[in-house]
Amino acid sequence: MEKKNIALITGVTGQDGSYLSEFLLDKGYEVHGIIRRSSVDYRERIAHLEGKPDFHLHYADMGDSMSLVKLVGKVQPTEIYNLAAQSHVQVSFDAPEFTADVDAVGVLRILEAVRTNHLEHSCRIYQASTSELYGKVEEVPQNEQTPFHPYSPYAVAKLYGYWIVKEYREAYDMFCCSGILFNHESERRGETFVTRKITLAAARIAQGKQEKLYLGNLSSLRDWGYAKDYVECMWLILQQEKPEDYVIATGVQHSVREFAYLAFKTAGMELEFRGEGINEKGVCVAGPAHLVGKTLVEVSEDFYRPTDVVNLLGDPSKAKNELGWNPQSTSFEQLVSIMVKHDMQKVAADHVAGVMRTNLAEYLEKGITK
Repeated sequence: MEKKNIALITGVTGQDGSYLSEFLLDKGYEVHGIIRRSSVDYRERIAHLEGKPDFHLHYADMGDSMSLVKLVGKVQPTEIYNLAAQSHVQVSFDAPEFTADVDAVGVLRILEAVRTNHLEHSCRIYQASTSELYGKVEEVPQNEQTPFHPYSPYAVAKLYGYWIVKEYREAYDMFCCSGILFNHESERRGETFVTRKITLAAARIAQGKQEKLYLGNLSSLRDWGYAKDYVECMWLILQQEKPEDYVIATGVQHSVREFAYLAFKTAGMELEFRGEGINEKGVCVAGPAHLVGKTLVEVSEDFYRPTDVVNLLGDPSKAKNELGWNPQSTSFEQLVSIMVKHDMQKVAADHVAGVMRTNLAEYLEKGITK
């Protein structure tokens, strides 16, 4: 009987972790995910998977090497996908030490957990790297040979993760690889990330729940793909004969301004951007009558970073040619549409739930407790 593939996913509760779990379960894997103890339930992205016979959750922490060593020894994974990270660039300026501990040393802890359990030659490791390594870009587009120039504490920490994976691959003959992922979004993206912030704001403004959206540099250029497509590429990287690093990107670039324009248009409002820099504004020129003529998007200095990456564009040729991966199965326009439609439904559902809670509170306040 053929041995079952066993995957261990760190960051399983995140956007990528939830999509990857679904993907691997469909492939017949036994999937184990790492979660941290918390008094707040943050597992909504994987709630639909809990209870499935091949899906298991375990408590451990990227800052606790002993918990990782014990868990790797218990699970005996054939593949590890290290997706856990403090992944918000702006937050890394506010919490640089925590970012370094999880995003840099955390990678080392995973590698050492595998070595400690003598799984160097039976367990393959995928490290989620990032386009932020290119930072203050030295060439456009960026590929596997482009020099790195990290431009944030997050990027510097991730650069350590990239190089320590390469070192362990060469020093110990381990099958460990980095996928240099460019921005990848979805309806499961965290609400503090700019794309989700935009789609939620568009939905809320369209439904009268918010008046205006504040953003940072509207001219920042990004290569945005769909997270659900990208997890397939992670898996493909670990199925190759030899371990190598790959850029995972669409090869198509858009500005924050374009993303906002398309998101608002999908929600029924057409914007016209006027002015420049900090004074630029997005004015509604078509849509609901009560919004026409109103400024719906403004720029705020609060969302500018001490150092800002402005021109990321990936070259996915290697992944396309060697892995047979299609980076554009979901177009930019389709991605924005998926996110906005999801958030239009979410805002409407949140409103209904809020009304029900208010009605219940009033009902109980009156002392009617039948």
